[in-house]
Amino acid sequence: MFRSLHIAASGMAAQESNLDAISNNIANGSTAGYKKQRADFQDLLYQTIRAAGTQTSATATTPSGLQVGNGVRVVGMSRSFSQGSTTVTNNPLDVAIEGEGFFVVQQADGTPAYTRAGNFQTNAQGQIVTSEGYPIDPAITIPPDATSVTIGADGTVSVTNGTQTTPTQVGQITTATFVNPAGLTAFGHNLYKESAASGNPQVGVAGTESRGSLLQGSIENSNVDVVEEMVGLINAQRGYEINSKVISAADEMLQSATQLR
Repeated sequence: MFRSLHIAASGMAAQESNLDAISNNIANGSTAGYKKQRADFQDLLYQTIRAAGTQTSATATTPSGLQVGNGVRVVGMSRSFSQGSTTVTNNPLDVAIEGEGFFVVQQADGTPAYTRAGNFQTNAQGQIVTSEGYPIDPAITIPPDATSVTIGADGTVSVTNGTQTTPTQVGQITTATFVNPAGLTAFGHNLYKESAASGNPQVGVAGTESRGSLLQGSIENSNVDVVEEMVGLINAQRGYEINSKVISAADEMLQSATQLR
């Protein structure tokens, strides 16, 4: 009787974590380059009252065992790195990755971070930076007299001014891939950092060695499907509700047991 109370409570706690993941996805439905999360569940240890194959007589054994479960828990939040749709902005510093890979940016402490959000800008020194002001790595500076900026599919950045007839290359945007991108650690600001699970970054030219090519004048949108998240929201709500009803039913049964004469 008391076991059902704890099992249902674990189900309610798991659905709370599921709801956290869904709400974060919905909240970031308009975040450039955001990748949706999913709560992963796992059943808890079982109490084995009778093992399968237990000898019941000299010539017979039980065809199945008797095990009682102890509930559920959330073991992780996996992230889907499927391609999001792209929006054409015609902004020369907006860049989307078509395929696998991440832009490499340099944090304030000099360590690298990785992002799918390509809504770049320039700072006071003309460096190409993220919306948070982190410069891309390697650093690329746009001359103050540049009249146009062109970013090729391989990341080559070229500029022209009023007196030039041919573009001048000022740098190249590189991208990084990981053996297991789902193992990257997200720490906000549209940024990820490598972990032991993700493996080391493989940095190189876009469009080579399974890296995606770059598309200038576009931004990759979040890969969140709002309709799908709403269905998940309903499932989480009903799962929470049903588990709460189990607790109510167990409480009523306990009440009936205590009133026995």
